[in-house]
Amino acid sequence: MFTGIVEELGEVVSVEDLGDSSRIRLRGPLVTQGARHGDSIAVNGVCLTVVDTAEELAAGTGAFSADVMAETLRRSSLGVLAPGSRVNLERAMALGDRLGGHLVQGHVDATATLLSRTPGEAGADGRPQWEVLRFSLPAGVSRYLVEKGSITVDGVSLTVVEAGADFFTVSLIPATLALTTLGLRRPGEPVNLEVDVLAKYVERLLADRAAPLLPAGTATAGSGAPAATAGDLR
Repeated sequence: MFTGIVEELGEVVSVEDLGDSSRIRLRGPLVTQGARHGDSIAVNGVCLTVVDTAEELAAGTGAFSADVMAETLRRSSLGVLAPGSRVNLERAMALGDRLGGHLVQGHVDATATLLSRTPGEAGADGRPQWEVLRFSLPAGVSRYLVEKGSITVDGVSLTVVEAGADFFTVSLIPATLALTTLGLRRPGEPVNLEVDVLAKYVERLLADRAAPLLPAGTATAGSGAPAATAGDLR
């Protein structure tokens, strides 16, 4: 579980094609401090597992490796990463930590495209004090967004400004622009989206409440395990 508060702007060191998966090595001196084999680190919003041995992590290179299944590469933007790509990194939260963003699972629901960037008023240094980013919104997730609700974009917890049928906007402060990949994204580039998991639980509970009461064990149309999302298979 994560909070969507990016700890570090990391960099892809290498991408090794393993056929039905890839091994990505990433540089992140902060998130690797105290890291252990099997720890979870969110990379652009996708929960990945550290696969380095204790000896490799003790070497102090400031880098870690993670295996990414083909399903995750297909369902997220991790498939377009290349050496030199900048990525948002966040370690899994610890119980008792402050929840600065919102509850984030690291399971990507869909990818979207940055449509436009609109700078706000300039500050004393001539730079915009904030910027509005507009993203496409896939039909399958649009129902989970509401104005002033939460959305995770490339692992960054953000507040929705506008929630249209096929788009949404967010306003970014200078700190977010400087400390995350969202300050680097150009129109046309893909991003990972994770909707607020509370919205999905509410939807499921309301759907079950509206369904007729059936004997235990009776199957209904559409029943079964939910579809896998990026981060379920790593």
